[in-house]
Formats: sequence, structure tokens, C-alpha cells
Amino acid sequence: MALSLKQAVRKTAMQAMLMRERLESGRAYNPVARRNTQNPYPAYAALRDKGQAHRSRLLNAWIFSRFPDVDEILRDWQRFSSDGRKAKTPGKRTVIPDPGTPSLLSLDPPDHRRLRGLVSKAFTPRAVNAREPHIRSLMHELLDGIEDLSGFDLMEAVARPLPVIVIAEMLGVPVEDRPRFRSWSDRRARILEPTIGAEERADAVLAGEDLNAYFVPLVRERRADPKDDILSGLAQAEEEGDRLDEDEMIALLRLLLVAGNETTVNLIGNGMLALLRHPEQLQRLRDDPALIPSAVEELLRYDSPVQLDLRRIVQDCDVNGFPVKRGEDIVVLIGGANRDPEQFEDPDGLDVGREGNSHISFGRGIHACIGAPLARLEARIAIEVLLERFSSIRLAGPPAEFRSSIVLRGLETLPVAATP
Repeated sequence: MALSLKQAVRKTAMQAMLMRERLESGRAYNPVARRNTQNPYPAYAALRDKGQAHRSRLLNAWIFSRFPDVDEILRDWQRFSSDGRKAKTPGKRTVIPDPGTPSLLSLDPPDHRRLRGLVSKAFTPRAVNAREPHIRSLMHELLDGIEDLSGFDLMEAVARPLPVIVIAEMLGVPVEDRPRFRSWSDRRARILEPTIGAEERADAVLAGEDLNAYFVPLVRERRADPKDDILSGLAQAEEEGDRLDEDEMIALLRLLLVAGNETTVNLIGNGMLALLRHPEQLQRLRDDPALIPSAVEELLRYDSPVQLDLRRIVQDCDVNGFPVKRGEDIVVLIGGANRDPEQFEDPDGLDVGREGNSHISFGRGIHACIGAPLARLEARIAIEVLLERFSSIRLAGPPAEFRSSIVLRGLETLPVAATP
């Protein structure tokens, strides 16, 4: 009864904020409405058409959805910080979640530069591409394990297990611990969602504590006895005489696990759904596999695994002429920018051969995704092997459902059928 009362109060408060928002600006944006979690793009288009920025009372932030504005905000860490501790007003409701120990996602230079320098060596295109034969072998093993090709969940068979296996191996996590890692990652990723309730936030914090307890002895072990994995590299790495302390190590390992898993899962799932809903584009890839790398870029643009990012304004300034004030929060709609008709021809269309595809799906500036080369590689291999192994793959069973998230956009299930 108490939980139902809390839910009712929260719903009433939300409706009141949306009503105020509509009265003030003529439009209300509810990112957690089912129609928007399942298909956010009409709402993004409406916000772009309305004006340069929208004041969200629900999120207590300015929302920018046009490509030039999102691009500028993400590139400028000096005015628009991802560190929620900066320019913070006591008692003010903020959209930026508190992840606990600061990490690459929330730090600005010089700390960000130091940490990124220590970890970037493991994610260079050369280092990542050396893993291609092994990732391709893993993909074949996963497909070999499908018992009934007449109906299976592509998310469960491929999209979820492949990225967690790859990142767990890179981190040096034993095979028997991978199932726990996947659970921890799924639960911890929810900390990025600004709209989650208290219970789910507490569960995400608990998952983080479980990861801490797991990693601490492993870090100490690698410092004493290094192996050929990222964990050992970080434990031994030095940059200009500086080393990661234990708290920094744990926060970075948590981030690598979640980022290396969740975004790639969503890229493979969202991408395959888009192709299956556009069979003529899938056929183009069968006819010309050389298009697959450009197809990965188009799938990233068309239905981005990360739909939005958050920033704190740290000085009075403007965004391409739109004035904003210190201490206010900003939501940048990456998914909206990627469908901006001023930037992309036929933005709502899927074109696997699209040229000049300057999407923002991996971010911009100092916080551009460090694991982008790995995500691209895994997605390319997944598509290539699926087309090699199956003469036909099609949607089957109940319709695919997206999770009720607003930051990380991904599928619950993707029922398909395939022919060898």
C-alpha cells in the first residue's frame, strides 16, 4: 500500500510539472512516456521544430536537440561540464545523477586527461583490430549454440553475450564469473538514468558495491602478478610518473564493464532491428558486404545506443546565441541531433551507403567514447557473420520491445527466425 501511495504521489507530481511545462512553452516533453521510450523520434522532431531550446520542468533542465547545438555543447567542457559537482546549487533538483566515485564520464581535465591517457592504449584501433579473429570465432560459437532457428531471441543468443564476453576477457575476468558480471552491468547501468526511482537507484548502488568487492582483490593480485589484460596494464601503467590509486582503478573498471557491454549490446540489437524492418537495406549488404562498415555508422546514427547526455553550465554563456546561466543543467538529445534534417538528408530514412555520416552517437570532444573502435568492430563482425551463416533472417514472434530507459536505448527482446 505504501509503495502504491508513493507511486501515485510521484505520478501526480509529474503530471503537474508537465502541465506547467505546457502552459509555459506550449509543449510538454515526457521522455518516460511509453510512446517515447518505444519511439522517441517524433518527440525529438517536435522539439526541434518548436525552437532552439526547450525548458523541461520535468527534468529541470534545458533541452537542446539540433545538431549544431548538441555538437557545440559536447565539445566545450570548459563551459558545459559533465561534473555534477561543479556550479551546484544546494537544494536544487538536478538531472545529473551521482555515480559515486568520479570516473572518466564525470571528470574534466586535468584528472580526465590523466585517466584517459592511462586507459586509451588498450582501445586504439590497432589494439582492438588485433582481436578480430577471436571475436569472429566467439560469434560463430554463439550461433552454433542456437537450438531452434525457427524462433529465437537474437538479444539473448548474440547481442547480450558477445560484448560481455569480450570486455570480460579484456579485463581478465575468469569465464565462470561472466554471468555475475552481466547481472552487475545491467543493474549498474541504470545509475545513468536520471528518472529512476529510489529503489532502483539503491539496487544500482548495490551492484556497484558488488563490483568493488570483486575487483579489489583482483587489482591487488594484478599489481603483484601482472597478466596480459587491461586490468594488469592499468595496475602497472604510469603516465608522467602518475599511477591510478585503488579507488580510481575500481571506478574505471566499473565504467569499462558497463560502457563496453551496454552500448555495444544496444548497437547490435537496435541495428539488426532496423535492418530487419528495412529488408531492402539488408539485401544491399548481402549483395555488397563492403558496405557493412558504412552500415554500422548509419545504424549508429539511425537509432543511437545512447540517446542523450547531460551537462552542467559552469559560467553564464550562450549556445549559438541562446543565453544560458551558470548552475543550470542541460540535456543534449543525441538521438535528436542524429535526425536533424539540417544536417542529414532524409534523416528518418535508413541508408546503409550514406556518405559523410557525421553522427554524434559516440559523443564529441574529450568525452568521446573511448571504446568506439571496439563497438564498431563487434557490430561489424556480428552483421557479417549473421549474413554469412543465414541465407534468410526475419522478424518473428511478438513485436520487439524497447526498455523503459531514456539514456541507454536498447531492446528487451528481438524475436527472429533464420534459415541456414
